[in-house]
Amino acid sequence: MCGIAGVWGGPDADRLVSAMTSELAHRGPDAHGVFCDRDAEIALGHRRLSIIDLSEAGNQPMVSADRETALTYNGEIYNFASIRD
Repeated sequence: MCGIAGVWGGPDADRLVSAMTSELAHRGPDAHGVFCDRDAEIALGHRRLSIIDLSEAGNQPMVSADRETALTYNGEIYNFASIRD
């Protein structure tokens, strides 16, 4: 059970998402993260509950190398074993 939050619009998007994910700490005590694009005034937040993948590779939000794309999601990929290959 993880927790996600997001804000689009407003200069305080990162601060608001940080506050929102703090309220969700009970849903994801293992890790947390916030992605913010100040120019686009968008922020994504995530609280993580690690069950299968305990590595830092599963931390979110996930951001592309060029920082053009960011993703956060709540849930599991149930067929991860079959699509991993």
